Amino acid sequence: MTEVKSGDKVAIHYTGTLLDGTKFDSSEGRDPLEFEVGSGQIIPGLDGALPGMAVGEKKVVKVPSTEAYGAVNPEMRQEVPREGIPADIPLEVGTQLQMQTPDGQALPVTVVDVDEATVTLDANHPLAGKDLQFDIEVVSIG
Repeated sequence: MTEVKSGDKVAIHYTGTLLDGTKFDSSEGRDPLEFEVGSGQIIPGLDGALPGMAVGEKKVVKVPSTEAYGAVNPEMRQEVPREGIPADIPLEVGTQLQMQTPDGQALPVTVVDVDEATVTLDANHPLAGKDLQFDIEVVSIG
């Protein structure tokens, strides 16, 4: 029986949940996720769980935040003057916006606080600081 090893191209079906059971992503109803094991294309905690698995094998993997999207970085939160944001942009807590870095890269941010003078934007990944769980099934190794 062929087992997954680093460097293999694999396809998996998965469901990602927070430890409280809240689902944040799934391949259900879609093509399986395809990637090269050990290449850094997926989060380290999930990547490291695949070697040794066979086609058809299922596993539940708990991934600590340090092996997923990392800790919340307070420096990734920034207060900006409210007048610095165009009036036609909605400023409700939870709104996803896109900023541009000085070198022209798109940076997704989330509105986390709004008052009369400032808007606080958070550029941390939405899953930063969260421990995750994945139900995975190896669909193919090739």
